[in-house]
Amino acid sequence: MKNPSIVFAHGLWADGSCFSKLIPTLQAEGHEVIAAQNGLDTLKGDVAAVHRALGRVSSPAILVGHSYGGTVITAAGTDNRVTGLVYICALAPDADETSQSLQEKFPRTDVFGHIEVADNRIWLKPSGIACFAGDLPEQEQKLVWATQGVPDADLFNQKLEGTAWRSKPSWYIVGKNDRTVHPDLERFVAKRMGATIYEVESSHVPMLSNPKLVIDVIRTAANA
Repeated sequence: MKNPSIVFAHGLWADGSCFSKLIPTLQAEGHEVIAAQNGLDTLKGDVAAVHRALGRVSSPAILVGHSYGGTVITAAGTDNRVTGLVYICALAPDADETSQSLQEKFPRTDVFGHIEVADNRIWLKPSGIACFAGDLPEQEQKLVWATQGVPDADLFNQKLEGTAWRSKPSWYIVGKNDRTVHPDLERFVAKRMGATIYEVESSHVPMLSNPKLVIDVIRTAANA
């Protein structure tokens, strides 16, 4: 049987390169892999980008969403080409929630003290990179900051139909030291969706700080 494809969806202050430590190994193991490049202009546009990526790989596919990418795969994952969902320190709103309303149910994280709105986009200041990727070497943190994808200021208030985790099997990686998405939010949504849960001593970016564990979780989802 052919290995399932893997489609990645990144979040705020990131682009598809945030999965660069995962992709070569998964490709070497025989998976077709593609990372959607989300414009972070609208939720609808980012879900469309994931649907286009699904069209470039063979079905069945596993969707992997990091951070806000979890909101994206929650909507995009209802596509019948998708057989499973992997969430990495991710949002996973229910039908009556937005990314923003879900976040507001938990304490405000440190990163939001280091943002600036300019040109109607939300920028991460250099001072905030430690809240985002503090367990990476300094040079890697600087690279993450320099390649940040900058979201529209209204992105978190947008909503789409579809709650894929209600009907698809899910796996969830909780970053125990996350200062961007609150770890208690991560535990709450993981439990709510009935996911197989993994907790890791990590910042918001375990795919960069602990890629081996993240690859193992994606392998588990693919083998299921």
